[in-house]
Amino acid sequence: MRAAVLEEFGKPLSVRELPDPVLGTGEILVDVVAAPVLPYAAEVFRGERNYLLTLPVVPGAGAVGRVRATGPDATRLAPGDWVLCDPVIRSRDDALTPDITLQGLSARGEGGLFLQRHFGHGAYAEQVLLPTENAIPLGAIDPGDAGRWTALALCLVPYGGLLAADLRPGETVLVSGATGNFGSAGVAVALAMGAACVVAPGRDEAALADLQRRFGARVRTVRLTGDDTARLRAAAPGPIDVVLDLLPPSASTGPVRAAAMAVRERGRVVLMGGVGMLGGDDLALPYPWLMRNSVTVRGQWLHPRSANASLIALARAGLLDLGGFAVTEFGLDDIAGALDHAASGRTRFALTVVRP
Repeated sequence: MRAAVLEEFGKPLSVRELPDPVLGTGEILVDVVAAPVLPYAAEVFRGERNYLLTLPVVPGAGAVGRVRATGPDATRLAPGDWVLCDPVIRSRDDALTPDITLQGLSARGEGGLFLQRHFGHGAYAEQVLLPTENAIPLGAIDPGDAGRWTALALCLVPYGGLLAADLRPGETVLVSGATGNFGSAGVAVALAMGAACVVAPGRDEAALADLQRRFGARVRTVRLTGDDTARLRAAAPGPIDVVLDLLPPSASTGPVRAAAMAVRERGRVVLMGGVGMLGGDDLALPYPWLMRNSVTVRGQWLHPRSANASLIALARAGLLDLGGFAVTEFGLDDIAGALDHAASGRTRFALTVVRP
């Protein structure tokens, strides 16, 4: 098969021939039709994010494709079926605390690196090998729309956070980082899940206006100025039930703290953006405030396995409108152009896709 290969951090990806993946028991082989390119993918490949990634590797986290072949434990999927390829691969020998690798992108600890020995290669290739449970049935789709369906891979991140927060229909959500790639998707997902209102803070006035235009009165935008907790509370029609932080590692802790402390008594705060991962200040929240207000603070990395099917159902029902995402596609030979485009600045409701 043809694939884009990262040989060394800081060097361009090379497109070349690799041996076809060999199917084993408990695995599925998928022909990749469309693979999303993250806005920060080039930072990872340059080594700037310090992600655990064993080289050389075929990068690419997640894809939409068609089943090429199945192992003996697949009883429903068949060759030709459309699937969403979930890159979150978990070890199978510890149900309580499995090791995790994010296929084609990163790993959590030594156990995740061990998983990369077999499932390291990602989706910037003509074929990708997955555990059987990581190929999620999509149902029939128009092949021309495969790139748009990769929006599910983006939306799964905030969806995982909102599931961790136990978001309920009718609640008010504050999405910290709402003008970014994952944050703007988080606004759409929260509304699709039935949030009565989403408070969307940010400094980019054009981005805030775009959120208001897209979603109307259920979104309340707030321009951040530096002392924002009271203003965030005032923007909501009532108490803020859930805060979801999706600010990137490069952000400061100030906006995260302001958002977290806007939550109501007995509210829930979920942290999954990564502030401090690149060596910045750690997040400090006051112990007495947390205790006396019975606030729950939870970290969340990625999404549970069951999230794939339920998010697909939201899209199929039209509650999550994938038509709102603009798609720009590149061939595998222009992987450099795809990386440049993804990093070019427009990240809200914009998908950069490789079609191998």
